Amino acid sequence: MTFVGDAGSTVPILVVALLIAAAVSFVLTPIVRRRAVRLGVVDRPNHRRINTRPVPRAGGIAVAFAFIAVALVVTVVNDRIHLVRTPAFLDARQLVALLAGGAAAAVIGALDDYFDLRARWQLLGQFALAFGAVVLGIVVTVVNNPFGRGSIPFTEPFAIGFTVLWILGMINSVNFIDGLDGLSSGIAVIAAITLGVISLTTATAQVGQPFVAVLCFILAGALLGFLRWNFHPATIFTGTSGTMFVGYTLAVLSVMGTAKVAVALLVLGVPIIDTFWIIVRRVLAGRSPFTPDRGHIHHRLLDLGLTHRQTVLLIYAICIALAILSLVLSGANQVYAFVGVLVGTGLVLLLLAWGGFTDEALEAESYANGEGRDTPD
Repeated sequence: MTFVGDAGSTVPILVVALLIAAAVSFVLTPIVRRRAVRLGVVDRPNHRRINTRPVPRAGGIAVAFAFIAVALVVTVVNDRIHLVRTPAFLDARQLVALLAGGAAAAVIGALDDYFDLRARWQLLGQFALAFGAVVLGIVVTVVNNPFGRGSIPFTEPFAIGFTVLWILGMINSVNFIDGLDGLSSGIAVIAAITLGVISLTTATAQVGQPFVAVLCFILAGALLGFLRWNFHPATIFTGTSGTMFVGYTLAVLSVMGTAKVAVALLVLGVPIIDTFWIIVRRVLAGRSPFTPDRGHIHHRLLDLGLTHRQTVLLIYAICIALAILSLVLSGANQVYAFVGVLVGTGLVLLLLAWGGFTDEALEAESYANGEGRDTPD
């Protein structure tokens, strides 16, 4: 990993942008919380949830507002006084895809928080977001060759299909891992910072992508300000507004410029792999992939006897380790590491299931009580 020449001069800008976004999010979150309580947008305890009292959701609105507002200000200021280099590949259409698309993702998620939409409507909204991003120029046209030198170009139909699936996968991976206080938001902080750091290296381009790094650190700051209120014991949840916004924004940031798909895959390995194995298990059991249950990796760790905070901090530590690997490894080694984590996680979940930590009884009770429904976790 080799940093570009102006990486050092960019660091102060990254820190300031992160702190401003964190301050905006920190101040705004309690306001959103009070509004959510008035509207009755709260998560109520049930057999599957960890919270033992009603907790307001839709906290993602605060994160989205902080990110979009600070990103807009930084973009305008940078156009006038050139704080950092704006890469030639980044045009107004892609910024619209990032900012307007992120706002749309938060709005769609907020509608689910309020109206409790069925999964099919959420999925339709996700497809609309993904295709909208593609139309505005967010497309993975080429990826680094993981098994040799050079890169692998994608034909247009494949590039479009890959990008749509990438955005859908990122949104749902963040959504599925959002089961404990501060879990998804903390993982997203780690991912955003990692994408920001890699954007300052020659791994993305010979001159780096400092402006993309600034955007990544703004997202990290918005999440950190919110995490003060979301960490255990949480006083507000991200809600679908948060998971939709964060998943979509991370997906777009990882595609901007030279696609950083391999890096994003590794640093977000825990939610991505958890989502993969959950879908496999549900499909093999003859159920909808979106049927909620207590089969996630964080539920398994709780069943082992870890406390709420211990489980979250352990997953944070795993994500940080994967983030470091994504920065020091390259090419095939990143792919091998991801496959290793995929297989290892599957074996761990299988051993836990054999050890008696299954959720069939809970699921049977859920369906008997009419609580099972076709919505994402």
